[in-house]
Amino acid sequence: MKNHVVVIIPNWNGADRLATAMTSVLAQSYPHVSLVVVDNGSTDHSRQIIEQFQEKDQRVSAIYRNKNYGFTGGVNPGLQLAIHEGAAYAALFNNDARADKDWLKHLAAFLDTHPRYGIAACTLLHEDGKTIDSTADLYTVWGIPYPRGRDEPASDRYDQSTDIFGASGGASMYRVEMLQKIGLFDQDFFAYYEDIDLSFRAQLAGWKVGFVPKAVVYHEQGATSEQLGSGSKKPKGANTFTTKQYMRNLPFILVKDMPLSLLWRVGPRFIFAYTLFFVKSFTEGRGLAALTGVLQFWLHLPKKLVERWRIQRARRVSPAYLWGLFTHDLPPNAYKLRRLRAVWWRLTGRRRRAAS
Repeated sequence: MKNHVVVIIPNWNGADRLATAMTSVLAQSYPHVSLVVVDNGSTDHSRQIIEQFQEKDQRVSAIYRNKNYGFTGGVNPGLQLAIHEGAAYAALFNNDARADKDWLKHLAAFLDTHPRYGIAACTLLHEDGKTIDSTADLYTVWGIPYPRGRDEPASDRYDQSTDIFGASGGASMYRVEMLQKIGLFDQDFFAYYEDIDLSFRAQLAGWKVGFVPKAVVYHEQGATSEQLGSGSKKPKGANTFTTKQYMRNLPFILVKDMPLSLLWRVGPRFIFAYTLFFVKSFTEGRGLAALTGVLQFWLHLPKKLVERWRIQRARRVSPAYLWGLFTHDLPPNAYKLRRLRAVWWRLTGRRRRAAS
């Protein structure tokens, strides 16, 4: 089927929201679509909901897993199915989201007309539509990614299509041809920042990421992350699971994806921010989770170094190109780091430079 899209919804005990998500996907104006729900061993009545949809609509299929394999383990089987079926595109969709009826139409039209682009990101609004969840992802020269526009009032500020660093795994479209070349999500991430890693690998391989503002999804931010899925990119103070993922997964990206000639520029900043977060975790009662994340990173390091060799060997863009894609600032919500940086600038007499 021409330009067929497989939409993948990962699910773990999301029965109270799953039907809304599935209904919004099946109501899309784009005609060439099928839906696969990958259930990560749910113990609620998710399976009954999925089976009810299957009885009513032949476009729905399901993959049942025996336990919770996280976001990465929840989407990769669906992506493998999309590849097997010869789909042109695969779209990921959170089980706590609701799509505008033209969401897929706008994303598919963009990729249809932009062959160099491997990923299309959309506008993610919070559930009430009044504030922004994400308008794609940025990656800073501090090695810290963040969702563009997070918590800003919904407005026309981000109404232009543009090149962007990365796309949120919560509701984005991927060219299957690209996935066949660069690989699927890294399952060692389990959840959090796996979408940044995939976007980084796509950029390294010469694929572009585009933001498509007219493609709109409404997202109940954090609901999925509370179920060990992929949700907010911002670590929450009391969430030990998020802390562990943060401490393990963020350095994965640096080790795997950052070209050596940029590592000396990003690495020192990252180590400083990473150390501060580690110390802060102990002061807020999340020290064990932080330490677990750090230890897991070191245990995985040999494997990640092997992956780095393969990824960097296949790189098709220059370090200067990547440096231009990075955001040369701290994330907006990095308040303590911003204050420390301001103190450093005052002490050294240094002024902020756009290309620092």
